[in-house]
Amino acid sequence: MFSKIVMTNQTATPSALQTLVQQQRSFFGTGQTKPLEFRLQQLQKLQHVITEYQGAIVKAAQQDLGRPEYEAYFEIATVSEVKKAIKSLKQWMKPQKAATSIDQFPSQAWIQPDPLGVVLIIGPWNYPFQLIISPLVGAIAAGNCAILKPSEHAPHTAQVVSEMIRSAFDPQYIAVAQGDAEVSQQLLAEKFDHIFFTGGTAIGRIVMEAAAKHLTPVTLELGGKSPCIVEADARLDYAAKRIAWGKFINAGQTCIAPDYLLVNRRIKTEFLELLKQYIQEFYGENPADSPSYGRIIHQRHFSRLASFLDNGKTITGGQTDPDTRYIAPTVLDEVRWSDPVMQDEIFGPILPVLVYDELEEAIALVNARPKPLALYFFSKDSRKQQQILQSTSSGGVCLNDTVMQIAVATLPFGGVGESGMGRYHDRASFDTFSHYKSVLKKSFWLDLTWRYAPYTADKLKLIKRIVNG
Repeated sequence: MFSKIVMTNQTATPSALQTLVQQQRSFFGTGQTKPLEFRLQQLQKLQHVITEYQGAIVKAAQQDLGRPEYEAYFEIATVSEVKKAIKSLKQWMKPQKAATSIDQFPSQAWIQPDPLGVVLIIGPWNYPFQLIISPLVGAIAAGNCAILKPSEHAPHTAQVVSEMIRSAFDPQYIAVAQGDAEVSQQLLAEKFDHIFFTGGTAIGRIVMEAAAKHLTPVTLELGGKSPCIVEADARLDYAAKRIAWGKFINAGQTCIAPDYLLVNRRIKTEFLELLKQYIQEFYGENPADSPSYGRIIHQRHFSRLASFLDNGKTITGGQTDPDTRYIAPTVLDEVRWSDPVMQDEIFGPILPVLVYDELEEAIALVNARPKPLALYFFSKDSRKQQQILQSTSSGGVCLNDTVMQIAVATLPFGGVGESGMGRYHDRASFDTFSHYKSVLKKSFWLDLTWRYAPYTADKLKLIKRIVNG
């Protein structure tokens, strides 16, 4: 019943979703998800089915986002996380010994990771496969059951995810709930043991509010206006090339894309020429004809982005086609902080440029705004790099490049402040979906009497020595 209702394009009813959650909770209660062997088997299934559906995943990303085939393969990068989890899971699951003090003698103490239970993973539309399957790796590795809610704005990918999960897993263990925002609301009304959400800040607030009703912990992977600071001493050609690539992959619809440029006034003119040069080198004279350039996800987002094109002065780009949801790679100069394009995360192929004179000024401008998901800084000067690291707060920092920090599996990924909370990737994903339970084990062979009443003067002296060291 539930695979038919929940795993297809039909809208899942509240009662069906409620029953599905109950079924998963019952299955989790059997303890079957906890052994190492079971978790490894499920990770191996996931690896196999991703490989099996690789062509369908790539095609769906192209259909949903007009993605170049090369960029569509970014979605498949998740398989490397599965392989790492399979390789490392035994070590991750090992209890960690904890020291005990003399007053606990004789005893042992340790911290052991326990699965949380039934978790909800809500995916975004910009990387619709990667960003819903990646947290699933951690959920499986940690021994949980999971319900996945893919974005309705990437329907082809949502269908592939549904078919793929259905083919590999029993829905009482892992299931997919397709549908619009109403289905998300129905799911959020249920009690989960953890909710993992990737998306915008506004919806993140709704998720957190719903989770608070059940005191459910959340991981929120949001976004924000990630600044990109270019100092005068940077190697400008490399900086321009790396910024152009990081900004315009997936037509700018990347949560860690540089949102705006802060360029040292002394090199602005030269730098903008280099930026224009590399945009043309990447996408040709007319990017609309380039097989390497994507499209905007839907008409509402297209209209929102197009409204920003009147801000500042267009240096390059600015062309649009509403029929194909095309917006050219665009650089805007002479932008003011008060302009609409600078109020919220852009999440599209529009790059505003602002200037500064001294690095301290740039730092102050960044710090005056909500903490971003990523911060990019280009400079050869290691002292300036340290100044940036010590004087700013962001989810992550990448020095002299853009976006590539996400490709380092050993670096946990997550936001801070309005850009999110919690982190994942590699061991951090396992940690996110685990509860680290503290355990103290006492022996019966000796029972010291110092803690028991009556509290004599000698016992009082002893507790004073223990407390005061």
